[in-house]
Formats: sequence, structure tokens, C-alpha cells
Amino acid sequence: MARYRRGYDTSVADAHLARADRRLGSWIRRIGPLDPDPRWRRPFDPVDALARAILYQQLSGKAAATIVGRVEQAIGSSRLHADTLGRIDDAALRACGVSGNKALALRDLARREEAGGIPSLRRMSHMHEDEIISALVQVRGIGRWTVQMMLMFRLGRPDVLPADDLGIRKGVQVVDGLEALPTPKQVLERGQPWAPWRTTASLYLWRIADAASGAKAPTRRSQE
Repeated sequence: MARYRRGYDTSVADAHLARADRRLGSWIRRIGPLDPDPRWRRPFDPVDALARAILYQQLSGKAAATIVGRVEQAIGSSRLHADTLGRIDDAALRACGVSGNKALALRDLARREEAGGIPSLRRMSHMHEDEIISALVQVRGIGRWTVQMMLMFRLGRPDVLPADDLGIRKGVQVVDGLEALPTPKQVLERGQPWAPWRTTASLYLWRIADAASGAKAPTRRSQE
């Protein structure tokens, strides 16, 4: 059975991308090498991460962090799981600032955890990216993009290209000097030469999109 390790050598990815795509390579030289993401090396709990992703959706980082803090205080734990979330009812969740839809999503996540429907980190180490996505998008409130961010930032998978992401599409538009924003399908086709290092290509595309928009700091792409 194949095993997928967490993280990869970003210098190898940079070299491949510079050879495979002259336009992107020019931007990589301009931006400079990106530091490996330290979250690859941190302990990681998929259920807790998914619960936090649900709570952070459609909120600013500060507002979401406040709500998460209230939930942690209400359950008496920093670990968001079926057993700890079961300590409070929906009314208590709402009192913490959790919307009705998010409360339903958390309950669905908890039910699936108890039924064994959420792969463990050890099991994920033997699953292809598409298998992980298929398993986790079954959870209410968890979409493909959320799982792709987990794959990139928490699992350190090297070949993830979130083609639906607006920042990725804007990055491709800038690199290729396109008048119109490319479609997700066009992004996937455009990104074929970047394999098997499309995660690093995505990180650069986000930086390129930020630079084109005049952003003073890189846009955060996950709840951390």
C-alpha cells in the first residue's frame, strides 16, 4: 500500500516549475523561494481541524477566533470532537455565536466521527488526495476547497491545485497576461506541466495575485 509522507522538498519543486514553465519561472525568481510551511511538522487532528474550518467559514479571523474561544470555554476543552461537542446543546452553541447552519454542520461532523466516517491521520497517510476529498466532502459544510487547504497546509501534499480558487485564477491571469479570468477547467489544463508540484505552483500563484492587487501582506488561506 502506498504511503504519502507529510511535506516535501520545496527546492526540488521550485527547480521543476522554473524548467517546466518559463513564465511562472520568471515570477518565481522575482518573488524568491518560499519557506516550507511549518504546519507540516505539527501534530494534526483531522476532526478538530474540520470543526475549526466550519467555525471559521465566512468570518474574519478575529471574529472566528473569538467564537472558537467561547466554544472551547463552553465545552471545557481545546479539542473539538464528538465527545466534547456533545457536552453542550445547540442553544449553547448559538450563545457562543455559532450560526444554526454551522451548528448543524458540527453535529453532522460529530455523527460521522462516531460512525468511523472521518479518516484518521494514519489512514490518510495511505490515501490519495482524491480519496480524502471524497471522504470529507460528505460532511455538511465541508467543501472541496476546505479539504484542499487541509491537504496543502496540514498534510503537506505536493500536487494539489485548487482550480476553483479565485486567487489561483487571478494568479494565472497575471502570469499569462490574460484579459479575462481563466475558468477552473482552463486552470487545470494550464497547470498540467506543473505536476507533480502543483501545491508549490499554487502558493506562488497566490503570491502573484496578492502582488498584482497591491496587498501589503499575503492573504491567509486557512483558519490559522
